Amino acid sequence: MHAPVDWLKPSMHPVYARLICAELRRRGFSEEEILQGTRLNWAELHGSNLFLSFEQARRLIVRAIELTQCPWLGLAVGQTTQLSAHGAVGYAGMAASNVGEVMMLLQRFADVRQRLGRFDVDTRGGFAITLTEVISAPEVREYLIGHIAAGLLRLMETITGQDLLGRITIHWPFAEPLWAQHYRDFCPQSEFGSEQLRIEMPPDLLTCPSLAPDPEAYRTALRDCERQLSQIQLGTVTTRVQRRLLGCDGSYPSLEQMAEMEHVSVRTLIRHLREEGMTYQRLLDGVREELACWLLVHTGLSVEAVAEKLGYQDTSNFSRTFRRWLGVTPRDFRQARVDQKAVDAPSA
Repeated sequence: MHAPVDWLKPSMHPVYARLICAELRRRGFSEEEILQGTRLNWAELHGSNLFLSFEQARRLIVRAIELTQCPWLGLAVGQTTQLSAHGAVGYAGMAASNVGEVMMLLQRFADVRQRLGRFDVDTRGGFAITLTEVISAPEVREYLIGHIAAGLLRLMETITGQDLLGRITIHWPFAEPLWAQHYRDFCPQSEFGSEQLRIEMPPDLLTCPSLAPDPEAYRTALRDCERQLSQIQLGTVTTRVQRRLLGCDGSYPSLEQMAEMEHVSVRTLIRHLREEGMTYQRLLDGVREELACWLLVHTGLSVEAVAEKLGYQDTSNFSRTFRRWLGVTPRDFRQARVDQKAVDAPSA
């Protein structure tokens, strides 16, 4: 089990969540149906570029699979992923001179769009792309692997103009499911039970020229990738403050104390957060809400202990605040998740 800080730190660009929503809309589901139980806001999801936490993405994916009853949904969403969804990395890929340059982009700049896994290129005896997962959960792992694999192949085919699915072998890092035919329909040479996602391609593809090489556009997009990566490594004010709050354990700094940690005045911190569409109170409430839900679902801590870990001296005050957040008490929220797990559990 990952620590809550891993589940709650920024992990995925919202465009990939929007792609899930778009697929569900195409299947006839309404906005209300799609987001039911996810604690996500449609306007914020589609209007902000703030990364989703892994836990937020997990809730949306679980809901999507629940609605569609389609465990291989990641394949469908990945196949509809346009290059533009990958932002500057996608634009640089389209303008690159050959596939080798594209592989460099994937390895160096994956964090610009997602922090769920990292790509590596293996040229020993051929050409293969592997994925090392950074964070995952059993209920969404198949979706994420399918989305990443299908999106990666879509990117490669768009860049090269070649039909690759008949020329590659995909080693899926999970046991062969009952619906394995969907994976074989996607890629005839699909094998299951691998230690990690591994996509083996023709060796000559590594030097295959791109359809639309553009050195000037490539340099421009590459600079944009470097700038975004540098910003991520430094962190926006919102992500830095959020990271600090996630690291607290029952004692959260005041606005004045947070400004001191950031080495700025209170007025400057307020302005920087406002420029990013955020306030300190919203960040604090958001971190506390997510941590409260995570602790109630994933630990056996009592409600009183959860309240204490979140800095509430009075459990009744915590319960009132939690009801304001989610419309239910902490105990009712926990019981509802227990009941849902019982419903979802396979019968013996």
